Order: sequence, then structure tokens, then C-alpha cells
Amino acid sequence: MNGKEWFEDYSFWETYAPLMFDEAKWAEVPSNIDRIEKLVGLEPGARILDLCCGVGRHSVEFARRGYVVTGLDITPSYLEAALETAEAAGVHVEFVLEDARRFSRPGAFDLCVNLFTSFGYFKTKEEDITLLANCSRNLRAGGTFVLETLGKEVAARDFIAGEEFERAGWKVRTEYAVVGPWEAQANRWILEKPGLHVDRSFDLRLYSGMEMKDALYQAGFASASIFGDLGGGRYDEKAETLVAVAGA
Repeated sequence: MNGKEWFEDYSFWETYAPLMFDEAKWAEVPSNIDRIEKLVGLEPGARILDLCCGVGRHSVEFARRGYVVTGLDITPSYLEAALETAEAAGVHVEFVLEDARRFSRPGAFDLCVNLFTSFGYFKTKEEDITLLANCSRNLRAGGTFVLETLGKEVAARDFIAGEEFERAGWKVRTEYAVVGPWEAQANRWILEKPGLHVDRSFDLRLYSGMEMKDALYQAGFASASIFGDLGGGRYDEKAETLVAVAGA
């Protein structure tokens, strides 16, 4: 991989795309956007940055609803697929190939979203803070950031050592382990189909609700709230995920 970080290996994302973006994941998008609109009170024509947009599921749906959308990702093939989806839907989305830690358009957006657990994969917590600070700077004064990720409390509650299933023509075996005192969750995904074997590992840094709030304030946000789903439910023992809403 020539010294690149694991998430900069585009073949990883291309191989795993059918597992991550199946029909069920596409079908949930309109509901996700409905909930985000209510959660943050989006105004018509708002300027939205979809950070780590992947194949453009949420970017295209936001554009369908009349918002001005920029989708950012580091995987060229994902952006190509996203552009095809936007064109097929008859909407315009600006797709940008860039690292989220370096993308800079100060004050350009009303809303920035980072969805589908696309946060926590850098080597250091300082890099996470860099990304969050970038989000804060790229929002206008009074703009909003929405982050959806796997919270430490949810990960501990639902932890399993692994599972096996079949999806998109692959036989899949996963293995999970706790890193340190719940600093991260180690993930190993083993995929097999006739003549093919793929084995990849990566760590997801975990934040508790309070740790996420602290990180957002450290990154320069003026306010931060933690919820248990995109609908604004409580972050408690029944939380689906960790959703942070921060104000610039």
C-alpha cells in the first residue's frame, strides 16, 4: 500500500461496497433525511456538505429535496458511482475528491453531515479533532454539524466476538475485539467466494457520549448535544447509535 493508511486503499472500498450499500441501506435513506431535517430545522435551499459521502446515497436525496449539495470522499470509484446516481435522478451535486482533514471552504455551508459510521478510523485522536475543527470552520456562523457513529456505550452493550453470513455473493466471517480499555473496536472481515479470498482488518476509535461532546468543544464548536438516533431520541440504554449535533 506504499505507506498509505488502510482507508486510502481504494480496492478495499470497491470490494466491500456491495456489502455496505445493499438495497436495505439505500431504502433507509429518505427516512434518514426526514429525521435530519426535523432534527436541525433545515431551511429551503440550505447549503449542505456530505462528508465521506461514499456512493452518494444521502447527497443525492438531499439534492432531490432542493438543497445545494457538495459530497466529499477520497475514493474515486465511489464518486463516479455517486455522479451516475445523481445524473440518473436528474439532480446536480458537486462531488469533490479530497481528504476530509484537508478540505477547506470556510463559512461555505449551513449543514455538514458525517453519517454511516465514517468517523474514528484515523491513527490518532488528534486527527479526529482536526477533521472536526475543519467541519466547524467550513460552516457559517450558526451552522450545524451532524455526526452519526458507533458510540462506546452502544458498542459495549451490543458486543459480539464475531458472526458469519452471506451477502452479495460472498461468504462473510467477521471477528471483533476490544482494543485497550474500550479505546477502539478491532474489526476483521474475511470474505470468500469461488477463487477469491479477502481478509482485511481495521480499528474504529470509540467515543462515549461525553467524550464526543468534549471533542466537539475542543474542535471549536459553540454547542454540542448527543442523541441516540437521527430522530433526536435519548442517548440511553436503548440508543441505536451515537448522533452528535454541534453548532458552529
